[in-house]
Amino acid sequence: MLEITAAQGLVLGLLALPVCAWVAYTDLSEMKIRNVAVLALMALFAVAAPFVMPLAEYGWRWLQFAAVLAVGFVLHAIRAVGAGDAKFAAAMAPFVAPGDAAEVGLLFAGLLVVTFVAHRTARAVPAVRGLAPEWQSWHEPKDFPMGITLAATLVCYLGAAALGLA
Repeated sequence: MLEITAAQGLVLGLLALPVCAWVAYTDLSEMKIRNVAVLALMALFAVAAPFVMPLAEYGWRWLQFAAVLAVGFVLHAIRAVGAGDAKFAAAMAPFVAPGDAAEVGLLFAGLLVVTFVAHRTARAVPAVRGLAPEWQSWHEPKDFPMGITLAATLVCYLGAAALGLA
């Protein structure tokens, strides 16, 4: 059972959805997650979350942001993740209820497999590549647009909460 409430999932999910779609698109097309998208997601949480959660919980959620940002900094320094991925993961962190971290980690792991296979399969099909031949992610031999996995994770998590599926 998820710790996040249905109201939190609904409100935060509806607000985060356009930003997540934008992040997925720009990472697929440009292999970049823009700082303005990261800031937009943080601003949405900053403004909307106090209406759907107690202020004490709201404050603790910002500590999650700081912790994930610090870990992301280290991972980026050792070249394990891209800077945009690290920043977007940190911006996502306040949206996750503390008790749901393990579930979100499992969701991320599953979606990583799904999005990686889907991306590599789509990239291998000329008709699909022809729909967006300028997308940089088609031409990267080793790099993967992790923004699609991160965005899908947040949308699925908040969506599951909103629908009461967990």
